[in-house]
Amino acid sequence: MTDLHIGEHISRQYNEELEDIRTRVLAMGGLVEQQLKNAVQSLVERDTELAAQVILLDHEVNAMEVAIDEECTTILARRQPAASDLRLIVAVIKTITDLERIGDEAERIARMASRLSEDGRSVKLVTRIAEMGQHVREMVRGALDAFAHLDTDKAVEIWDRDRRVDEEYESLMRELMTFMMEDPRTIPSILETVFSIRALERIGDRATNICEYVIYLVKGKDVRHTRLTDEADDA
Repeated sequence: MTDLHIGEHISRQYNEELEDIRTRVLAMGGLVEQQLKNAVQSLVERDTELAAQVILLDHEVNAMEVAIDEECTTILARRQPAASDLRLIVAVIKTITDLERIGDEAERIARMASRLSEDGRSVKLVTRIAEMGQHVREMVRGALDAFAHLDTDKAVEIWDRDRRVDEEYESLMRELMTFMMEDPRTIPSILETVFSIRALERIGDRATNICEYVIYLVKGKDVRHTRLTDEADDA
């Protein structure tokens, strides 16, 4: 947990504006997390109705990104924030961009789930895909929790979990490639599955991005392309 203080200004309205954008980011994050959960479930259970809900929800996620971005722009223009306030706004803008892209990946999974279900094609390795989806969802939830509490230790913990997701992705890819070589008739359905687990792997990357923004917000350090554990402890 950090000792960073946000919301201690002479202007009460300014305090409320900063708190509002944080709250709205977390609301957007909750929506995206639900979208991800439903997308994976629709793929595993071949549920076209649930997939359709995920696709429809993407419009709401996009609208939230635009609204929060506009509010950040207004604060920048009117308040000319400095120091931690400016870092907060920058972190928010970056975070909502990644959240919107997580939503896009969830929508992509849902569309693939719909195609597989409508064509009557089975999904290979559904249990392991469900497990990978759960791990990725936990990363997204943990990254948002770190953002909510400005918790750098949590951010580092979640960031480090991406290795596990990458390992799961590589293992699944090897097995799916083997299936395709053994039976070319499975290629269409397996390709859809490949694209789905690739989307999950990318979502894990987006979650690590959010963790990096938390470190930046709290410590004032850009830790991209560095060893996050070392940088987070060096403050």
